[in-house]
Amino acid sequence: MKTIFSGVQPTGTVTLGNYIGAFRQFTKFQDEYDTYFCIVDQHAITVEQNPKELAQTIRSLAAIYLASGIDPEKATLFIQSEVPAHAQAGWMVQTISYIGELERMTQFKDKAGDQESIPAGLLTYPPLMAADILLYNTDLVPVGEDQKQHMELTRDLAERFNSRYGKTVVVPEVSIPEHGARIKSLQDPTKKMSKSDPNKKATISVLDTPKQIEKKIKSAVTDSEGVVRYDVEEKPGVSNLLTIESVLSNVSIADLEKKYEGKGYGDFKAGVAEAVIQHLEPFQARYYELMESEEELDRILDEGRDKANAVASKTLARMEKAMGLGRHRN
Repeated sequence: MKTIFSGVQPTGTVTLGNYIGAFRQFTKFQDEYDTYFCIVDQHAITVEQNPKELAQTIRSLAAIYLASGIDPEKATLFIQSEVPAHAQAGWMVQTISYIGELERMTQFKDKAGDQESIPAGLLTYPPLMAADILLYNTDLVPVGEDQKQHMELTRDLAERFNSRYGKTVVVPEVSIPEHGARIKSLQDPTKKMSKSDPNKKATISVLDTPKQIEKKIKSAVTDSEGVVRYDVEEKPGVSNLLTIESVLSNVSIADLEKKYEGKGYGDFKAGVAEAVIQHLEPFQARYYELMESEEELDRILDEGRDKANAVASKTLARMEKAMGLGRHRN
């Protein structure tokens, strides 16, 4: 069985776009692969965080994974900072990384922007990400387009490590999901729905109330034609809403076009909102059950930490021996 690793930062709000494009895909992976799902809290602190909010968001993200359908009997769910090998291997990979290649990372350029003082962790984010992946002998990493550059660097670093120190780590392949990953902003349907969007009307959080969902979809940008049909180029707003209802209700877009034939955008938006609310109802119920039942959530995270530690420690020891660290005998 091949291994998949995926990490999500505990920052911001998980949007409907994140849920459809990532979390729902994760549940399919756990049946076919040996899966590791990591809450990458050490990556989160590459920019300043409120400690109390971060601690709460870590638990919340764990509950979101589980409410989405991740089964701890099939998959390993854990928190990055609870497995010391991540920071240790991150430093080792950092020593074979070049400043030039780190400075070329688009995300570094975007986040550094015009800041006078740039945290060193922002620059060295990619070697830690590479270490996260390499520790679990990962074969495949499912990522969005925005992480493709980081994954190319991860592969380069893995190959560089093996070239210098002998075949030690697995060089991972990149897997970009083919479907379900393109939910757009409700206010600008030419852009993806993003949790960092300052316009709260543009995104639906998986924890929004039914009233909030109705209000946001009601104010979603459409067009003046008044006809519900799928056409990404000419009708991006309507097409986005059709995609959302189709994915969450398992009804084809063609059937939805028939459903709304002769109806206006008011009825259309009400139908989309109803589909979102109905789909999220059991998800939210499970989420709040886990957040209130601290014992169950802690037990799952403890087990995940122990499983991850067992695998990561072996890889770390292999990497240390290859580099000549510690008291390893030849």
